[in-house]
Amino acid sequence: MKNHCLALVIILFLPLATLAQQPRTREVRKNVPLDSIILSDPAILADSSTQMYYMTGTGGMLWKSKDLKSWDGPYKVAETDPNSWMGPNPMIWAAELHAYKDKFYYFGTFTNRAVKIDTVGENIIERRASHILVSDKPDGPYVPMQDPTYLPASMPTLDGTFWVDKDGKPYMIFCHEWLQNGNGTMEKLELKPDLSGSIGTGEILFRASDSPWSREKDKNGNDKPNKVTDGPYLFETETGRLGMIWTSWVYSDYTQGVAYSESGTLDGPWIQEKDPITPPNFGHGMLFKTLEGKMLMSVHSHRSENGRTIRIPHLFEIDLSGDKLVAGKLYQP
Repeated sequence: MKNHCLALVIILFLPLATLAQQPRTREVRKNVPLDSIILSDPAILADSSTQMYYMTGTGGMLWKSKDLKSWDGPYKVAETDPNSWMGPNPMIWAAELHAYKDKFYYFGTFTNRAVKIDTVGENIIERRASHILVSDKPDGPYVPMQDPTYLPASMPTLDGTFWVDKDGKPYMIFCHEWLQNGNGTMEKLELKPDLSGSIGTGEILFRASDSPWSREKDKNGNDKPNKVTDGPYLFETETGRLGMIWTSWVYSDYTQGVAYSESGTLDGPWIQEKDPITPPNFGHGMLFKTLEGKMLMSVHSHRSENGRTIRIPHLFEIDLSGDKLVAGKLYQP
């Protein structure tokens, strides 16, 4: 890509599935403004030891910045085993970076489109699962660990994120996709102490239909709960209340809401807030604290243009000082 304009034109007219495919080669660009990056599900790690921000997301690439304003990238950092269930060139969705016990972990959703695991109605279900890679450094490379599979091969799962619960144990929180179960679920799965594999099976925290704000129309035009669970991310308020942001749809608008655990643990029960926390067509958020200590939420905007999906990272100011997350204005680095 010889210039930024040409790069944007090329990316704007790629389908979302293409953007999730691991690129074999891509030229690294320098000093790219955040709002000029086309990226779904942006997740940012602020690393105090390097005084850098690292951003990843769908597509499995990495961007680096010193100030959240100008970014260098994309860099290829995810290394998968071509002989594993993922195949030689898996799609990667919704990657996140998490620092834990002197290591850095890459939570991603990997899809092998060549493997079909189920057919539900008209939906052919491809092999897709949340999985974890590891590195000694925030900028990778991230490589496979001990267990080749964290979640059952018969389940399409996505958007795995990380939380250490009140019992001191690490967990993956993920979505069981609505394409198979008809009513997407949010679930937890215990992880081994070094995150190299999983323990036991997933447990349901809540279902898409539990949300009062996410809606859709059935084939007869009647109102009903939306069926999509997407993009979980856990947080605690400064008063110690456990919450989870997650994304679904309000008719044709991609939108983010929040739920809170009455017990203060992953076991809930999870009570959904009545109203979304973002404007329409912003979603798949995560929270991080800047190197200066300011709390922000990274999301992408979502719009369709000539049949193509266009998603761009944005930052919102966040207040966690009370019992609830309060989303403020858009943050301009």
